[in-house]
Amino acid sequence: MNEKTIDMFIQWWSSLGGLATSLLRITLIIVAAWLLVAFLQRAIRLMRERVAGRLDDREAAKRAETLGRVFRYLVAVVVSLVAGMLVLSELGVSVAPILGAAGVVGLAVGFGAQSLVKDFFTGFFLLLENQVRQGDVVRLGEHAGLVEEVTLRYVQLRDYDGNVHYVPNGNITTVINMTRGFSHAVMDIGVAYRENVDEVMAVMREVGQALREDPDFGPRILDDLEVAGVNEWGASEVVIRCRFQTLPLEQWGVRREYLRRLKAAFDAAGIEIPFPHLTVYAGQDRQGKAPAFEVRQVGA
Repeated sequence: MNEKTIDMFIQWWSSLGGLATSLLRITLIIVAAWLLVAFLQRAIRLMRERVAGRLDDREAAKRAETLGRVFRYLVAVVVSLVAGMLVLSELGVSVAPILGAAGVVGLAVGFGAQSLVKDFFTGFFLLLENQVRQGDVVRLGEHAGLVEEVTLRYVQLRDYDGNVHYVPNGNITTVINMTRGFSHAVMDIGVAYRENVDEVMAVMREVGQALREDPDFGPRILDDLEVAGVNEWGASEVVIRCRFQTLPLEQWGVRREYLRRLKAAFDAAGIEIPFPHLTVYAGQDRQGKAPAFEVRQVGA
């Protein structure tokens, strides 16, 4: 083996050693990034559970859950980006030109993907201003349902039929939150015109008081039944409006149970729940007499 061959072998071995070192460093970077993401996400989860456990307010607990999910997502993105730049540096790729080019590309993409940028900004302010949280029932434009997930890009809703709606944050112009702090179970009760309205409202209050004293439904109701009074003169009924103040998400169950009990109370008191009536008026002739009115069977 001559001197030239020995030099080539040494260079080859040195290159293998450098490649092995780079591969080892890249592996360590990836493993360290994975462990760091797992550790930080677990720490955020534990902190969220500890904070939620100390909060008696269920609204604040839901907010902590929503913010915890977003922070876990941000941690994964940031650590992955840093790890990616370190891997590129180990491969001998200069990061500075990439960052400069990324700024130019990002500006161009920003103009082309304005809706995506709008989604992120709107989602950030939705979370910052505490407008939507996981577990709320909301209406976002024409979409309504239970909030299952809130991210910086979209809000995931599930409606009563079980359908899942993905609403981009950039499309959200108004938020109607039906479960913030407390809710109202609003009911319009129709009775016949011949009924005494004061007696009807007395029966409504009695049923409301009995419902509030119920061991199952009482804890869901925050205040006595509020009877607003006669709200409308309908075509065949007098409409009386009333409402309960309830815990969030409990207004629908309270409303259904109250209507069930009120139907039984009206039946017991002989109060008529009206149905549409039709009065046929045949008119009069010039002498003030009603014309003959004949009903014929079709096909006779």
